[in-house]
Amino acid sequence: MVRRPVAWIVALVLFAEALGVLAVNWFLGVVVDRQDMSLAGLDPDMMSVSSKAGGVVFGLYFAACGLVALLVALRDRAPAGLGKVLLISAAVVHALLGAFAWGLIGWTAFLFMVVVLALIVLLLMTYDGRPEKPGEAGEPGDPGESDGPVDAGTPPFSPPAAPSAP
Repeated sequence: MVRRPVAWIVALVLFAEALGVLAVNWFLGVVVDRQDMSLAGLDPDMMSVSSKAGGVVFGLYFAACGLVALLVALRDRAPAGLGKVLLISAAVVHALLGAFAWGLIGWTAFLFMVVVLALIVLLLMTYDGRPEKPGEAGEPGDPGESDGPVDAGTPPFSPPAAPSAP
């Protein structure tokens, strides 16, 4: 049973985005190569190779972020270390791309970037390391975890006994 599907959704979106970024940049590299035109004196072959290399790099970056989200979904634990840094950087990249998309492409691209940003932030915020149910074992000292035998007859916190009169 899937308890928190947000990690699965984020992984799927990031993998799709990785393929999309790779495909668009590769297509742009092919177009530049076939046009054989120069932009401000730049070598067309260099522009083509740069576009393809940028697509591969960013595609691998988004695929790595998708892999982190997939591991979070499989383990049902919060990301840690490099994985957390990757997801935070992906959130920052989507915020910046959303700001550029608003001015250069339009509101639909902006909306897509903001939705992906919101999903990544939701993933980072929902997996906080605490157990979902109070009875599940969490970190030592949690109310759901016992340090020893508990007497069922006495409440966990009882008031001190009243002083007796001599």
